[in-house]
Amino acid sequence: MKGLLIESVVSGSIAAELELTAGDRLLAINGHALRDVIDYSYHAASNDDLLLEVEKQDGEIWELEFERTDGEALGLTFPAPDPARCANNCLFCFVHQLPKGLRKPLYVKDEDYRLSFLNGNYVTLANLKPAALARIIAQRLSPLYISVHATNPLLREKLLGKQGIPPILEQLQQLADNRIVMHTQVVLCPGLNDGAELERTVSDLAGLYPAVQSLAIVPLGLTAHRQKLPQLTAVSADYAREFISKWQPQSEALRRKLRQPFLFLADEFYLKGGCPFPAIREYGDFPQIENGVGMVPLFLKESRQLLRRVRPLGHFRATVVTGCSSYGFVKDFLEKLSAATGAEIVPVAVENKLFGEKVTVSGLVGGNDIVAALAGRELGAALLVPDVMLKEGEGLYLDDVSLEELERRFGCPVVVFDSTPSGFYRALKELRKQCKRLKSRKKVKPALFLSSTQ
Repeated sequence: MKGLLIESVVSGSIAAELELTAGDRLLAINGHALRDVIDYSYHAASNDDLLLEVEKQDGEIWELEFERTDGEALGLTFPAPDPARCANNCLFCFVHQLPKGLRKPLYVKDEDYRLSFLNGNYVTLANLKPAALARIIAQRLSPLYISVHATNPLLREKLLGKQGIPPILEQLQQLADNRIVMHTQVVLCPGLNDGAELERTVSDLAGLYPAVQSLAIVPLGLTAHRQKLPQLTAVSADYAREFISKWQPQSEALRRKLRQPFLFLADEFYLKGGCPFPAIREYGDFPQIENGVGMVPLFLKESRQLLRRVRPLGHFRATVVTGCSSYGFVKDFLEKLSAATGAEIVPVAVENKLFGEKVTVSGLVGGNDIVAALAGRELGAALLVPDVMLKEGEGLYLDDVSLEELERRFGCPVVVFDSTPSGFYRALKELRKQCKRLKSRKKVKPALFLSSTQ
């Protein structure tokens, strides 16, 4: 269908005054047909004299002409665009390694430059049409997040499982010439794009600085469900240590040369190799934190700051679940927090049976894995789970287990907390308040159902 479906209208906004409602369609702004929310944002911001073409729910077409002041927002929201499907067949694609029975959207591979701009999703640009590239430049869609993997054209085609793709360096150069900022990544596959090939890739991308602002190297993820897929080598503890010993000094050398942190190694290398993390200054303004780069050093810094200001909460018991890779530093933080607050906080590392034991991050823990890990344990006042384990806004784990189901299974509240030291402390203080209310009410009533949504 043409135009953009209006999802909601902000009360008191310009759109509300124009009597636009959810369910109407915004077709054009100043004569420009709208394909998606990017077109809307671009054309709505381009002028304060606006002419909207709207199709009402009954099919009637309205033309609304008005002048606003100082770029005031129109007050319209729209659904997120449906992502363009990925036509690559990457050797290391995580979607190809998923077990059966997960939520259907998890099996969708997206490759959409719009979502790279809007949400920070990584795209390869291997399927980018000339018209799309021209649009990126014309509408200044910056920054973009780009999966490079290798700048050697033949090796890149092998890694992406697709021939005849545009040379990535030519694409990046064209974007750089038009002042598009880029953040890049390499998914490292031992024996394929490491060694001399990685040196070539890093050198090529550093040569495009400052348009290419950062480069993250992240290890490939291998699940236990790689049937009929190419044989790949996992990053071992020994490999991680050797890799860090070579590339951390080069990262620091590039920082000195470019006068800004540029090359980042994913936290997983340091956790797997048992190596100390770089100084916090080596992460700059954390441009790759959503890519698993700098999360642990930032957590450690914030936990030290938090522990200096926490207050006693009294004694009560609660259980916290985490992924295996984060268990060590989480356990250390919780032991110190327990000593400072008087609360008994018990961390439990959840082995990943959904994807296999090689997958150790908290964000890929399934609900049934939590059930298995906590079988027979006394959880105390509540079970606390980090929000990274759940689909945002839906309260579901990857295997479709809900928070309500966990509460029924364990017979205690399940409390979701923001996955930061401060977020956990806030949840702990709120849980203490609930425990006090429960004690107080028990003096009057024989029982009380305590909900995690209170």
